[in-house]
Amino acid sequence: MKKPDKRQYSKRIVDGVTRAPSRAMLRAVGFEDTDFEKPQIGIASTWSQVTPCNVHINHLAEAAAGGVDEAGGKSVTFNTITVSDGISMGTPAMRYSLVSREVIADSIETVVAGQGFDGFVAIGGCDKNMPGCVLAMCRLDRPSVFVYGGTIKPGAGRRDIVSVFEAVGGHAAGAVSDAELLEVERTAIPGPGSCGGMYTANTMASAIEALGLSLPNSSAQEAVSEAKLDDCRRAGAAVCALIEKGIRPSDILTREAFENAITVVITLGGSTNAVLHLLAMADAACVPLELEDFARIGARVPVLADLKPSGRYLMSELIQIGGIRPLMKMLLDAGLLHGECLTVSGHTLAEDLADVAPYPDGQDVIRPLDNPLKKDSHLVVLYGNLAPSGAVAKISGKEGERFRGRARVFSSEQQALQSILDGDIVAGDVIVIRYIGPKGAPGMPEMLSPTAAIMGKGLGDSVALITDARFSGGSHGFVVGHVAPEAAVGGPIALIEEGDEIEIDAVGRKVTLRVDEDTLAARRTAWQPPPTEPGGTVLGKYARLVSCASRGAVTSG
Repeated sequence: MKKPDKRQYSKRIVDGVTRAPSRAMLRAVGFEDTDFEKPQIGIASTWSQVTPCNVHINHLAEAAAGGVDEAGGKSVTFNTITVSDGISMGTPAMRYSLVSREVIADSIETVVAGQGFDGFVAIGGCDKNMPGCVLAMCRLDRPSVFVYGGTIKPGAGRRDIVSVFEAVGGHAAGAVSDAELLEVERTAIPGPGSCGGMYTANTMASAIEALGLSLPNSSAQEAVSEAKLDDCRRAGAAVCALIEKGIRPSDILTREAFENAITVVITLGGSTNAVLHLLAMADAACVPLELEDFARIGARVPVLADLKPSGRYLMSELIQIGGIRPLMKMLLDAGLLHGECLTVSGHTLAEDLADVAPYPDGQDVIRPLDNPLKKDSHLVVLYGNLAPSGAVAKISGKEGERFRGRARVFSSEQQALQSILDGDIVAGDVIVIRYIGPKGAPGMPEMLSPTAAIMGKGLGDSVALITDARFSGGSHGFVVGHVAPEAAVGGPIALIEEGDEIEIDAVGRKVTLRVDEDTLAARRTAWQPPPTEPGGTVLGKYARLVSCASRGAVTSG
């Protein structure tokens, strides 16, 4: 077998007499004579002071660079952007969150390809960093490893960011005083790291490890820990080893690898955003994956993790008992994972898990397979006359499996939130928030503020919410998102009127608008498309390019 060229890309940039100008510029940033003979490894850092999820990543990038240099490569660190979901949530600024996924992917692709790096380490913290990094890994198909920035430590009283959002709803209901709200605000976020439950960041970190793109246990380490620094150092060395072996993401990202990721997400009770991001990642990897695959796998895979938002425990408490590796070993032994899949360790998943010990006796964070929290997936794919191209519900089972109620229709998140806080929403209502899908917002923002307000007001088991937007991993309750086609393109959700009856059936996997077809046809004839976003803005460009949620809201055409 021909030995892989360790400098396949960098030699085009720095080798030969004509490349003397390139070498001269690189000498100014720290290159020495011997460095030009080494494979160049980019360190894609998402460091930013914008959010606690990423504020520490500069230190992680330094550790990853050290791992590269010690393994015989030449590290080059560069930055990309981040947008904080938790900070922008509930405001028009949140429209930029999902858009940032594409910007991150584009920027990493641009730097790695433009600088001729032979491989790279990508380090992500906040929600969209992670799929953005993976999209770039798929597109570039160069030896690469993803590193999760790590989860935050619990706040006082085991609080986290969702505690603050729900306290706002409690304050509106009169159950939380001004002083109590301020106390929650001051103590929920103690330092660096991503949101502490099985929200989108921890969900995607776990999914990416299950895909095989992270080193073992990268998803289950606290942001501020020696374990996370060691993970970064090992990732730097691992990219050099992948170059030696000629292993690329396309060797790892098979359909079976994506099925492994879906399985792990379901057992952890993970975020609905995983559906959107895994579809997009599969698209970038040219792996066939459809919304219905989540339903097919979900029919045989149970929910085992008692983690927030619908459960009791935080990610840091899962870390204390061993992280997700014992869970994956249990799933592998039960025939629910494909053990032959290759990972960035250079070994198969089965080989990586061979020596993993089971969880300690007495823990109740992860249930055994014969005593699940839910016998099938909490991620329920729904179809019907309200969502012909599909929708995704997050049904833990605690809120029931069927809901029928009258529509309360809003064309903005802010209007809906104010109505909830003012007490205008009552038991039996189905809140409809529309024109905020991928094209409509544009940017498909998350509805954590309304769902948290519903929970804080004590309406979690008596009110449903339907939207063409998406949900934070911290959302729980009877919620249906990703409704497709979206309202902005004339989907049926645009035709709902105040007081219409809506039925959600998680067992039959249907979401139905109880209005006769003649009436809907008349409404469709009268419907007018909303104004579009100005073309010269980032949001305008995104709106022109983005696909529907059922395709992962990709912008690849």
